Amino acid sequence: MDNQQITVCREVAFRMVLRKMMCQAIDATIVTDLSVIRWLTGFSGSSARLLLTREKSWLFTDFRYKEQAVREVAVAETVIATDGFAAELGSGRYPLGNIVALQSDSITWHEATMLIEQIFGKQQVIPVDSFFDEFRMLKNEIELLKMLRAVEISELALEKVLPMISPSVTELDIAAEITYQQKKLGAEKDSFDPIVAGGARSAMPHATASKVKFRTGELIVIDIGCVYEGYASDQTRTVALGHVSGEAREVYRIVQEAQELGIASAKCGMMAKELDARVRCFIAAHGYADEFGHGLGHGVGLDVHEEPRISPKGERELQENMVFTIEPGIYLPGKFGVRIEDTVVMGPHGATPLQRFSKEFIEL
Repeated sequence: MDNQQITVCREVAFRMVLRKMMCQAIDATIVTDLSVIRWLTGFSGSSARLLLTREKSWLFTDFRYKEQAVREVAVAETVIATDGFAAELGSGRYPLGNIVALQSDSITWHEATMLIEQIFGKQQVIPVDSFFDEFRMLKNEIELLKMLRAVEISELALEKVLPMISPSVTELDIAAEITYQQKKLGAEKDSFDPIVAGGARSAMPHATASKVKFRTGELIVIDIGCVYEGYASDQTRTVALGHVSGEAREVYRIVQEAQELGIASAKCGMMAKELDARVRCFIAAHGYADEFGHGLGHGVGLDVHEEPRISPKGERELQENMVFTIEPGIYLPGKFGVRIEDTVVMGPHGATPLQRFSKEFIEL
């Protein structure tokens, strides 16, 4: 995709947001979430605020990003806020109208107070959260292509690191190698710190890689992801170092079948919590209800965890072009854990995994 096509997609996103603002009688919106700002404008810096009005939009950043903003932002006017965003907002140079929505889920109380003080008595300020979720959940072709590339990078990295696992290396060694390989293959960064956990530590769903060396006869959970041009990947595979117990193999089989059930069951129109329940009931029927304690999945995009949430509390209806993970797991404290995770995209006839890496039981 060329820059013109990307700009068109961002202009479409702006129009969708502006329509929502008008429907809710909002005259201006202050965007504070950097992921939303990148989604709308393409700006990838670490310091920015975005002001949307019905007629015009402004991106506020600081001197460090002056040249970067010129290169990246075509859909909003860039302002270098020398005295800070709050001072700029209070200057009177921007037509805020009567009702200003402030994105409140990505801002400190201190900054919010400063902003409100600048416009207090002039405009009514209303806090909004999850304001952009309904748009960001549905990925366009450009977003999907970037996510596919992120997936490819992670899978190539996984192929390279698996042969390195042996009793002579640690979890940290493999985690560091994952980061190195992903960056070497073109990733901006990891989408989260790689999870590499062997033996009893694999029973901790979000274990931090440690200096513990691997041991023959144990399971190893590897959860990796990277960011490519802003978009994240996320996948988990569980492998064995040498021969493992029959119990470990049986649990692996159950999780593998549960994950396949989740992919096959996902349909447009069903509720996220319904998909979670189908897989959760399958695992419970095999006697492991208490050992699957997290949600079945989560949305992936500019953030590695975003809407929709596929969990018992997931109230979103699954729609075409949603992208989310399906990652059932069973965790037996003191023994081992198993998790298998793919990121899927919803199509008119169901879910298609972005990953291609084998989910068959692997003994290294």
